[in-house]
Amino acid sequence: MNIRFDREPDNTLVVRIGGDWSIADGLPSTDELKRQIGSKPAPGRVAFDTSELACWDSSLLAFLVKLTDCCMQESILIAKQGLPEGVVKLLDLAAAVPEKKDARKHGGSTPFLSRVGEAALNAGQSTGEMLAFIGEAFVALIKLIRGRARFRRSDLFLLIQECGAQALPIVTLISVLVGLILAFVGAVELRLFGAQIYVADLVGIGMAREMGAMMTAIVMAGRTGAAFAAQLGTMEVNEEIDALKTLGISPMEFLVLPRMLALVLMLPLLCLYADLMGILGGGIMGVDLLDISPTQYFNETILALNLTQFAVGLIKAGVFGVLVALSGCLRGMQCGRSASAVGEAATSAVVTAIVSIIVSDAILTVIYDRIGM
Repeated sequence: MNIRFDREPDNTLVVRIGGDWSIADGLPSTDELKRQIGSKPAPGRVAFDTSELACWDSSLLAFLVKLTDCCMQESILIAKQGLPEGVVKLLDLAAAVPEKKDARKHGGSTPFLSRVGEAALNAGQSTGEMLAFIGEAFVALIKLIRGRARFRRSDLFLLIQECGAQALPIVTLISVLVGLILAFVGAVELRLFGAQIYVADLVGIGMAREMGAMMTAIVMAGRTGAAFAAQLGTMEVNEEIDALKTLGISPMEFLVLPRMLALVLMLPLLCLYADLMGILGGGIMGVDLLDISPTQYFNETILALNLTQFAVGLIKAGVFGVLVALSGCLRGMQCGRSASAVGEAATSAVVTAIVSIIVSDAILTVIYDRIGM
């Protein structure tokens, strides 16, 4: 590549470009160009002569872009007639691309009231999307009751297996440990009054009414709710959900409804299993730490519990199952079209599910107290 600069009598700076231009040879320096433009008198315009140019690639375009920027800074007119037609079109195309909005960092911080307003608007929009999603899920459930919902039964059985049998190991571990912890905490105080036997009441009622359902729901939120969000988010990224809509198949019926049914059916059963494992864990602690015989512990647990205690926990588990399924599917359907968005959807699903579980548990506890359960 070679470049020469010549001054014409009419004060025009002619840039004569010749040789072979290849990006492998690097870009020529613009120091000579800046010297020519900065000389006195400054050129009125810049023209080009490419009669000796053999071949060119993007390196020529990069040089011409730098030359154009230098001339624009000095308000010097550029005449592109001497350039090859392809180079002119590419330069015009590059100049026609608008600057991306918000590409530059804005100085200063956003005012407090603006941040509050944006947060309020985002919260309102999220609430509207959540209510719309719940409404669509309810419509899909009505279609299921009428026998008109379209989904594969094999998918439902597979999801039931994933939400039920495959979750037993982690539910067993967590429930036994929670029962052990409840028994230990109760034993520390009850031993002071010689009432160690009531550890069985504490563990049994605590697991049946509260801890069994809540801990199972939190475990399923982290295990299954996040999985639902990741599965649907990946389908959104791969445009599989758009393909279902194109085929006239409702994603709400085909994807969300089976997942919601599987979790609602399995979570009460897992809750009942967690209650039994928690009572077993409390029994291990009571027999080992408090020297209570297994028969005494078993009999005291039977006296403390009744079907109402288990019904309270099972109703909560059913509600928690709906919330975990809706949170996971909602965040999955709202996922963006990037790999990072899938991870954000899974994280958001877990957070939404756990917050929903805690809030709904508080509301149900107040309701139970009002109706005397």
